[in-house]
Amino acid sequence: MTTQPEQQIGVGTQDAFQRLWTPHRMAYIQGENKPTGPEAGDGCPFCGIPEMSDQDGLVVARGRHVYAVLNLYPYNGGHLMVVPYRHVADYTELDGPETAELADLTKRAMVALRKASGAHGFNIGMNQGAAAGAGIAAHLHQHIVPRWGGDTNFMPVVGHTKVLPQLLADTRQMLADAWPVD
Repeated sequence: MTTQPEQQIGVGTQDAFQRLWTPHRMAYIQGENKPTGPEAGDGCPFCGIPEMSDQDGLVVARGRHVYAVLNLYPYNGGHLMVVPYRHVADYTELDGPETAELADLTKRAMVALRKASGAHGFNIGMNQGAAAGAGIAAHLHQHIVPRWGGDTNFMPVVGHTKVLPQLLADTRQMLADAWPVD
């Protein structure tokens, strides 16, 4: 059964597309939670998150040197970041224990994401510097983005919109429950 497109006031020329609005993304685009400078005291969110409760900060797991946190502006459901507590910008600035724990929490994140959501694969990486795409270049963070076969459907391609099927608080709890222990 085919239906006629409904008139959509305020979105331009009427067409056959329905609109899924994601106004929360505008906060990120306009710089919400971005530091005002390169120092830890310049409003770095990665320096502030450890002071919050796990629920309020979306922290999934805490180590001695690094922590795992959900991305507030995720590319996919379950998008985690592993972040050192110490305010450093470059991977080469990490000491041995920080480097080892960053690797360990990355592995644990993969295990938890597979257990909790059945992830088929992952995009894992760091953007070093603003020129390389780092949204917060002054504080190192590694992305762990879960992927599933067929997860890139028409929405990101046609609508430039990513549909997330779960609230971040629910995703945080699911991953915290699935997080592997020593």
